[in-house]
Amino acid sequence: MCMRKLFEDEEVGGVLLKTNNKSNQPEHQDLNEDKLTKAKNRYIKQHEEMLLREAEIARQNEKSEEIIVPVIHTDALAKCTFYYSVLINLISKSYSAWKHSPAYKILFYTTQPAHVIMIAAVLCVTSAMVPSTERTNIAGQPHSRTASFIYLTSFVIHFGAQIWMTFVSGLTLYFALPRHSFGEVQRVLFPRYFSLNACLSLITLLIFVKHHPMNTWDTEIAIQVFGMSGAFFLELLIRLYLTPPLLRLIIQKNALERAAGVGTEIGRHNPGPLKHCPHYLIIHRAFRRVHVTIAMGNMVTMACTVLHLHYISSKLCVL
Repeated sequence: MCMRKLFEDEEVGGVLLKTNNKSNQPEHQDLNEDKLTKAKNRYIKQHEEMLLREAEIARQNEKSEEIIVPVIHTDALAKCTFYYSVLINLISKSYSAWKHSPAYKILFYTTQPAHVIMIAAVLCVTSAMVPSTERTNIAGQPHSRTASFIYLTSFVIHFGAQIWMTFVSGLTLYFALPRHSFGEVQRVLFPRYFSLNACLSLITLLIFVKHHPMNTWDTEIAIQVFGMSGAFFLELLIRLYLTPPLLRLIIQKNALERAAGVGTEIGRHNPGPLKHCPHYLIIHRAFRRVHVTIAMGNMVTMACTVLHLHYISSKLCVL
């Protein structure tokens, strides 16, 4: 409709101009009206054809997303890749369907679920720290290999994810991809990164506290417990309260920059003509403020992780 209106306004303006220039020649009025009608019909037809082409392209894209069984049967790597893509495709479709459900909107577009999750996390950690007779007995017994394996696995994955995301993936992609492409990658990775880190921190903390009840703490153990608790709550806080507004600001900022034709620079920020736009500057300052807060929180959690790594290294008996 906007396209039709635009063409009608352009044609009407052109015809009115000609009519004003030739107001003394009424014999051309009918001819101009016929030209106007033909032009309007022509542009309406072009607009309808454009809509049909877009619908056809959409149908072709849907067909191209269908699963195609590979012809190669002897290549084990190709088979594994194919079945992995099938699994990812099913998960993506299920997630896309869930995104349109009322439960998703309640969980991710309101703040009340975030408050509930944070309260539940506080209660979970607090209950794990409360001493009991059963935990006291466990503290005096040798640690099981399964618990030790899960504890070390969660800690190692947590620390490795922090190092990779902060010093390898982030810096490498920032200096290798256009700024908007880098932003799209970070927009996908940020929620997963802090969700994974929060879960791993909680697992490490619960297993450690289970084998070190509060009534057996000394200064060293207390520092480790408070450090791991701080890392867990800070990562959960970033995931619940800082990541969603950051993602919304990225979308708003990128939309304005694409409209202005900027955002393709690599390793730097050049707003171009938007440096004089007050609305863009407000969004950019808000984005920088939230992003810096998240970065500082991430560095604090890394410091807590390194502190616990130092504790683990002092207790190793294999070297």
